[in-house]
Amino acid sequence: MIRTLLAISFLSVLFSLYLFEGYLVLKIEPQKKEQFEKALIYEKQTGRKYDRRSRIEIYYDLKKTNKNIQVTLPPNLHINKNKFFPLSGISNSKTIYCSENGYYAIYQSDRYGFNNPDNEWNKNEIEYLLVGDSFPHGACVNRPNDIASVLRVLSNKSVINLAYDGNGPLTQYAVLREYLKKDVKTILWFFYEGNDLGNLAEELNSSNLTKYIKDLEFNQNLKARQNEINKIAKSVINQSIKQTEKFEKQALYQKKKDQKLRNKILRFIRLNQTKNVIFNIKKEDNFDEKENQKMFKKVLELADNLAIKNNSKLYFVYLPEYKRYKTYFNNSTYSKVKNIVKELNIPFVDINKAFKKEKNPLKFFPFELNGHYNEKGYKKVAETIYQLNTNY
Repeated sequence: MIRTLLAISFLSVLFSLYLFEGYLVLKIEPQKKEQFEKALIYEKQTGRKYDRRSRIEIYYDLKKTNKNIQVTLPPNLHINKNKFFPLSGISNSKTIYCSENGYYAIYQSDRYGFNNPDNEWNKNEIEYLLVGDSFPHGACVNRPNDIASVLRVLSNKSVINLAYDGNGPLTQYAVLREYLKKDVKTILWFFYEGNDLGNLAEELNSSNLTKYIKDLEFNQNLKARQNEINKIAKSVINQSIKQTEKFEKQALYQKKKDQKLRNKILRFIRLNQTKNVIFNIKKEDNFDEKENQKMFKKVLELADNLAIKNNSKLYFVYLPEYKRYKTYFNNSTYSKVKNIVKELNIPFVDINKAFKKEKNPLKFFPFELNGHYNEKGYKKVAETIYQLNTNY
């Protein structure tokens, strides 16, 4: 009897797993088809070809006419790898970013490797200074459609963008410590609900970054070390390109294998998609949430104190993620983060409220698919900030 019950239980669990695997497989294929259809729509609407090249392909194509072409290099790739910790990219270079809107975003980096017109650093007064991750960095759109550029137009004043792909709260604070100018009126601290707290957990493991918390006088003097930053960044990029080439060759070989029916069946039997989901869940839960929120509050408080000392005003800009408007969404992060910001008496700019006023908030994402914001999304963010900031 016990053996029978165990067998039934085992078969029930196994059946459920394969049912879930089937759901994941069927879910992935329509997504690929939908992205292909969106590419066709883009080409029909704009008359331009949807850029299907990989970043390494466009890098080599542009390298033929511009030997100084570079790619973005997130600061988090340097964690615990160097004697000092670069917080920007390569300076004074055409820099390839990403493609989600049918084209590759490419910008000319400034003297410190950030996404700004270089002459912004020469201005006597700075109306807005941005710190954050890929969203304020200007992911996948060109100037003048990124947040900083739109703010320059709306305010008709100078804006400096210190945001960079992959940055979390501690890196943002470190960036302020290194690059904050004395003539900044408003500091915009961007928080992306999709991964910023998870990024902070990783940053707290960096011996270089935690120095900014432990020692309030600590400074790497990065403004004067851009040549070193460029040298390290170019070395890392060259290594990454070689690894990417190897990976893409393996991926192409695997794709050809996966197209065979036999391999598709084997992947299904092995529950490949289910394993990926389980692995990602474990990866997301590998930090103490309460301790992480405590450290987040500490970092944000230090940033606010730095702003006050600099005679600047810090604003907290909360950026919503795609899942909020597409599927069931757990809102716990929003409430906890907002409470922390309110406790510190920092103005809270809620971009979610601005997005929700629209009948279809998904229009702010590329082809209404998961990703960064599109040109409309970034414009809405900048307009919301500008309107609220003028009322404070």
